[in-house]
Amino acid sequence: MKKIDRFIQSWRIKIALKALGSDVRVIDVGSHNGELFKALGSRLKEGFGIEPLCTHKHVSKRYTLAPGYFPNQSPESLGWDAITMLAVLEHIPQNKQIEIVQACHNFLKIGGLVIITVPSPMVDYILKMLCLLKIINGMSLEEHYGFKPEQTTGIFCLPLFRLIKHKRFQLGLNNLFIFEKIDNPINK
Repeated sequence: MKKIDRFIQSWRIKIALKALGSDVRVIDVGSHNGELFKALGSRLKEGFGIEPLCTHKHVSKRYTLAPGYFPNQSPESLGWDAITMLAVLEHIPQNKQIEIVQACHNFLKIGGLVIITVPSPMVDYILKMLCLLKIINGMSLEEHYGFKPEQTTGIFCLPLFRLIKHKRFQLGLNNLFIFEKIDNPINK
């Protein structure tokens, strides 16, 4: 990762941190090297990170990083406070999205949050140019398939989740979505 990659990543993390309280249990999908957990510091009670580019499992005092894909790779316990997917959803094929939503619902406690950042489609053009100029590495840019941010609310929707926040940031080139797990009357 180059400096600008780290800068963009840290900006996304700072936006996500604002939605997280203290003493939180967080699953981070696309955790890279655990930067979100490190940024949470003492606010993190327990973390479980899943990263497809990770080569081996790493266990520290407060968090675990595991190679693989969510939900195939996941923690053993339920009742998590939040699941974060920062610059991840645009990499998930459409045929896997329902499985991801159901897994998020299963792992979260009632009132738990799904915190998602999704770039605007214009970002792909900017990133491709920055990659050509070797200014950034463009982490897994080849996996983008034209996902549009407005599709996010259709994926994470009632009766499992409700949207509690949508905000643009990074000069309008990125989107923050926060969904809350609601009690599903179908499961009662």
